[in-house]
Amino acid sequence: MLAVESIDLFYGAAQALRSVSFEAKPGRVTCVLGRNGVGKTSLMRAIIGHQAIASGRIMWDGVDVAKLAPHQRARRGIAYVPQGREIFPLLSVRENLETGFAPLPRGQRFVPDEIFDLFPVLKDMLWRRGGDLSGGQQQQLAIGRALVTRPRLLVLDEPTEGIQPSIIKDIGRAIEYLREKGDMAIVLVEQYFDFARDLADDFIVMDRGAVVLGGDKASMVESDVRSYMSV
Repeated sequence: MLAVESIDLFYGAAQALRSVSFEAKPGRVTCVLGRNGVGKTSLMRAIIGHQAIASGRIMWDGVDVAKLAPHQRARRGIAYVPQGREIFPLLSVRENLETGFAPLPRGQRFVPDEIFDLFPVLKDMLWRRGGDLSGGQQQQLAIGRALVTRPRLLVLDEPTEGIQPSIIKDIGRAIEYLREKGDMAIVLVEQYFDFARDLADDFIVMDRGAVVLGGDKASMVESDVRSYMSV
């Protein structure tokens, strides 16, 4: 289980996160909601080690990983699909997927068939350059690359941003499948409320770097959540 405990994060003198706490459990999707600029991506970067926190703890499997480097967290089963995808445009689809081998022992350095079952288009385009794919296909590739690492915690930062509706449905089905397996905790950052609501088991809402609402899906008051997501 992931337990973020009262973390603060600064960029110089500006405080981006203010005593943020939440949990993410295996077999459940935890959605992080809020407007642009409220600290959602900063929170994800703190979890995966791209930004150091000033105080608090990030507990994973009972161990505080806050001082570990990103590659050390990856070896502990934490994978990240960044906002904007960040695939390698000059590498082929196969080569992009194989970059996920880095944290794995040699015996696991292969691309699981499960990834092609979830995203068949990747198998059809193995030798095409990543930069030649559509935005939606690149998002599928970014998720596939993360899954190559055999994560037990999957962090997805706005996977529906700029994606056509048909591929949004494919991504939703993939997240549902991964949740149902029961061995992976999923943290999903979203601004597309309907997508998040349909997938969420638990949620937190952020505003000005702090958590202002949270709970399980049954306790979600849609009007309250939407009030923190509207501009």
